[in-house]
Amino acid sequence: MNLVIVLAMLAAWPQWRGPNRDGVSPEKGLLQRWPEGGPKLVWKAQGLGEGYSSMSVADGRIYTQGQRGEVQYVMAFDAATGKKLWETANGRPYRERRGDGPRGMPTIEGNRLWAYAADGSLICVEAATGKKIWGYNAVEKFGGSVPHWGISESPLIDGDRLIAVTGGSGASVVALNKATGDLVWKSQSDDAAYSSAVIAVTGGVRQLLTFTERGALGLRADNGELLWRYAQVANRTANVATPIYRDGHAFYSSDYGTGAALLKLEAQGGSVKASEVYFTREMRNHHATSVLVGDTLYGFSSSVLTAMKFLTGEVAWRDRSVGKGSLIFAEGHLYCFGENGEVALVEATPEGYKEKSRFRLTIGSRPSWAHPAIADGRLYLRDQDTLYSYGIRQ
Repeated sequence: MNLVIVLAMLAAWPQWRGPNRDGVSPEKGLLQRWPEGGPKLVWKAQGLGEGYSSMSVADGRIYTQGQRGEVQYVMAFDAATGKKLWETANGRPYRERRGDGPRGMPTIEGNRLWAYAADGSLICVEAATGKKIWGYNAVEKFGGSVPHWGISESPLIDGDRLIAVTGGSGASVVALNKATGDLVWKSQSDDAAYSSAVIAVTGGVRQLLTFTERGALGLRADNGELLWRYAQVANRTANVATPIYRDGHAFYSSDYGTGAALLKLEAQGGSVKASEVYFTREMRNHHATSVLVGDTLYGFSSSVLTAMKFLTGEVAWRDRSVGKGSLIFAEGHLYCFGENGEVALVEATPEGYKEKSRFRLTIGSRPSWAHPAIADGRLYLRDQDTLYSYGIRQ
């Protein structure tokens, strides 16, 4: 692979939870401690509008979604300066008492961008210009319904297909031609929840791991056939966290008093069987997904940062840290962003909670639920209308 392409990939955060959809950044040469008051603020941009959409980063541009007035938008900013480059309308206004606007994060691949708005509007545009290629309201098209707190999914690209949960009867999960939006297959009748799908390959069987209103699902990626289903980890309020997969094991978690499960996935006769390894209430992910570093999961169990052994469910440590929040991982550290604006750099070790640095972001009246992103030596944080870019390279 061309060295320039490799370096560009390392400097990108092109989709939900980063390059591999696992909350892990491959970047090196980052600050091991921050100066008092936090890393250098390179720039601050405004004009994003309302919403909880996180940021994707690729090719020197930052992408997110926001709502102003009667329109939801997908938009791009210049990574060097914070200047808004373009914005494209995508969807009717979405309003909810806990916060208005879009929730899902844009997905970038090559010169294309896909974004899913809170009302179910799905769009494909040119990443450089915002020019619309195709778009429609996927929830309406496939007979679904918008869940209570809005469509929150970040689209998954799998080869030439785009995967989305619409919640329709017989079309809970759909695979679309990513170039045209045409239907490839549809599957199941679960209502939509708030989670984003991932790909897992088990014994040569390629499957989609999803988390709907009814529970955890494994679907064949080629045709949408149901491989397995597991319901105990679901609640009827909000199933949000993204599944985590490694070496034949899938981890699911939800809050509202529910808990987490580790499932062992085994290929059998061209299909896949799921069996429970453990169920625990020690990790209850609310709006943020845990990250798996080595053999340890680090995540917010409701409002408590918790380190837990992936294969056994044994808790290594707990700490109040920044309160309820979200986190990502880079070069030995957890970047923790509390919904109250607290930001902490924490060593990722099962030996105990070891905080290196901390600063506070002044936020508005809503909690900060947009998750952090790291790309090209920058840490990106968002609070509603405002986007912050911090220099974190040594």
